[in-house]
Amino acid sequence: MTENKKRQRWLAAILRIFVFAAAVGFVTFSVQSYQKKKEAEMTAEMRKSEREKNGLQTGDREAVRVYNGKEYRQNTLNTVILCVGVDTSGAVEQQKVSGAGGQADVMALLIQNRATDEVNILTIPRDTMTEIRLFDLNGNYLGTDVQHLNLAYGYGDGEQESCELLTEAVENLLGGVEIDGYVSVNMSAIPVLNDLVGGVTVTIDDPGMEGRDPSLPYGETVTLHGKQAETYVRYRDTDVSQSAISRMDRHRTYAKGWMEQAEKEQQKDSQFLGKTFDALQEYMVTDLNKDAYLDAGLAAMGTENLFGGDHFFTVPGEGTEGLVYDEFYPDGEAFEEMIIELFYRET
Repeated sequence: MTENKKRQRWLAAILRIFVFAAAVGFVTFSVQSYQKKKEAEMTAEMRKSEREKNGLQTGDREAVRVYNGKEYRQNTLNTVILCVGVDTSGAVEQQKVSGAGGQADVMALLIQNRATDEVNILTIPRDTMTEIRLFDLNGNYLGTDVQHLNLAYGYGDGEQESCELLTEAVENLLGGVEIDGYVSVNMSAIPVLNDLVGGVTVTIDDPGMEGRDPSLPYGETVTLHGKQAETYVRYRDTDVSQSAISRMDRHRTYAKGWMEQAEKEQQKDSQFLGKTFDALQEYMVTDLNKDAYLDAGLAAMGTENLFGGDHFFTVPGEGTEGLVYDEFYPDGEAFEEMIIELFYRET
């Protein structure tokens, strides 16, 4: 046998091994992804069955929730507001085609205790896999499925309908916790918010950000102005797995810096927060009246170390690579414990 033929056989053998290993890896990955999604579907179905058994609807404050053998009801002293950042820009406009109104890029629940006037924040990863409503391009209802939570917003009209669909999906994710209202803003709100407090000082934590904006070099401490703030908050490397989750740390850093600056402005001008909301009107959608969101905002300002202490929570769970996009699956037991702590009181 010639050396050339030996080499060809050797290369063919290596290629077969490589293809086999790749096939095994793909099948294993697909099975794991499928199992994760089925677990999420079972969790959603279990929570739905429990609500139906008790004759309760999604978002019913009178729901009895059993945890570790004890009965709980939702804490009626809490006001729960869904806060959403939408990945569109410009003045908010109603969309007629499903999916044209953007997606929910940032989601958090503001939980205001009206007795103590303190606030807790629960952030929710955008790629959380949970049951949402599905619609076709003409808006015809197709049923429900376990999909990325941020898509729930996209099936609406980019205004109230989108917010209502997302609110319902979050209430389902929480097992029936009632949400009192929502406030959404799009990305055009970020430079406005940033500049109203005179800029926010941060340290650039991602080397790729400089490629998006040369004025944001890695490792440098920069006071953000205008569109720099939007770049800092939004940037992530979509080629890196779970970049949306790691970006949440940057969101927290920015929010903490912004709040510190806003508190100083509020001390100088008691109308500052009201003026801030007024400046956001064309980029904002809410079902709350002005008194309600101002009261919640002032309570957030008055909560000591809101973004750096014991008032800040994130849905516990695991991020995985899906067949196409990243996926995040809540840790059922840890999440249930957190829900009880944040939203319920023992009966």
